[in-house]
Order: sequence, then structure tokens, then C-alpha cells
Amino acid sequence: MIRKVVSGAEEAAQGLKDDMTLMLGGFGLCGIPENSISAIRESGVKGLTCISNNAGVDDFGLGLLLQTRQIKKMISSYVGENDLFEKQMLSGELEVELIPQGTLAERCRAAGAGIPAFFTPAGYGTEVAEGKEVRWFNGKPHILEHAFEADFAFVKAWKGDEAGNLIFKGTARNFNPLMAMAGKITIAEVEELVPAGELDPNEIHCPGIFVQRIFEGVNYEKRIEQRTVRPSA
Repeated sequence: MIRKVVSGAEEAAQGLKDDMTLMLGGFGLCGIPENSISAIRESGVKGLTCISNNAGVDDFGLGLLLQTRQIKKMISSYVGENDLFEKQMLSGELEVELIPQGTLAERCRAAGAGIPAFFTPAGYGTEVAEGKEVRWFNGKPHILEHAFEADFAFVKAWKGDEAGNLIFKGTARNFNPLMAMAGKITIAEVEELVPAGELDPNEIHCPGIFVQRIFEGVNYEKRIEQRTVRPSA
């Protein structure tokens, strides 16, 4: 068996260079590869293009890389929780490509499946479609979207084994399995790392064939994005 286990986030991030394209799993503040983002920050690489559903918040998630100006372009679906992101975008400091969420997911999935491009009706008639080929299917216009190309994919799972098989918990599953399939090099951080063969094959969400490096993370914050409580009686 090829050894995939590394000592931690710093070793996992070896090979990162300026101007690379990275995929980072997560949805809101759920399922974020926190340890990996910290390692990317500490590495000092810059000029990054980051593909992620959202851009974290000001002091958490990808917001940490925005603080240090390491990201030059964000490819995202939702960015409404980050004031620093807004300031950098409006000033022209940060290039932003906003994509319908379903299209973002499919561009990840297509990359993992070896599909170079596909047609979708999402975004037709808006600025999303500018400069893209349009074809009509069943009387409806569709625009051509291309699969992503990412140098690294960083994902976070609940549990994994030494062979790279991953199990996600609840909504933390989100974009993580799709991105794990799509990166040229996929790095998985897990809350619990177990020996190969210990996971039930029927419960595995992402096969280890898609994962090149895996490590057990530490000190997960697991923030609640919007806490809602009932008033006291």
C-alpha cells in the first residue's frame, strides 16, 4: 500500500508554490480544512486562485488568507459574510468570479470525472454567460462551462484511514467529496485517523484512490455561523 499518512498540515502542504490554483472544501463555516488553511498561510505562498463555495469570514477560514493578501482571485458562489473580501473586491485588489452554486459543484464533479466541459441553463441571460458559447437543447438556451483545473484540493473529513478513504459527517460533506475527486493532489485532514481496513466499506463517502496525503488535524473550532435561540421565558 502506498503510504499516504503525513505528520501534519505543514508536511501535507509541501509543494505549494506561488500562483497555484487551490480547491478548498466547506460550506459556510462547516467542513472547512482549518489546519490546511493555517499551513497555507504559514507557507507564505501568494498569488493564489482559490475555488471555494464561500470566502470564510474576516478572521476564519479563507478570511485568514485574505488578511495576508495571499489570494489574488476567488472563484465562489457566496461571499456575503466577509467584510474584508468586499473591500478587496470593490477596490480591485481581488479578482472575483461568482458562479451559480450548482454550476460550481458540477465544475468540480466534471473535473473529477474527466469531463472537460458541459452545458447548463444556469446563468443564461446574465453576466455569468458573457463570452461563453450558447447552445439550445429542447428549446432552452444553455451556456458552456468548463471543468476546473486545480493544482491542490484541500478537504476536511470526520474520519479517514491510512489508505485515504474518507467519511464525512452531516452537512460537512458538502463540497468536500467533489473537490477530493478533482484536485491533481488531494490533501485530506480528518478528525480521527484509523488503520486501513477499519472503516466499513459501505459507509465510505470518498474512496482513497482520490487522496494522495492524509493527516489527523487538531484544535478544530467548529464555529456556528448564525446562532439562533429562542428568548428566555
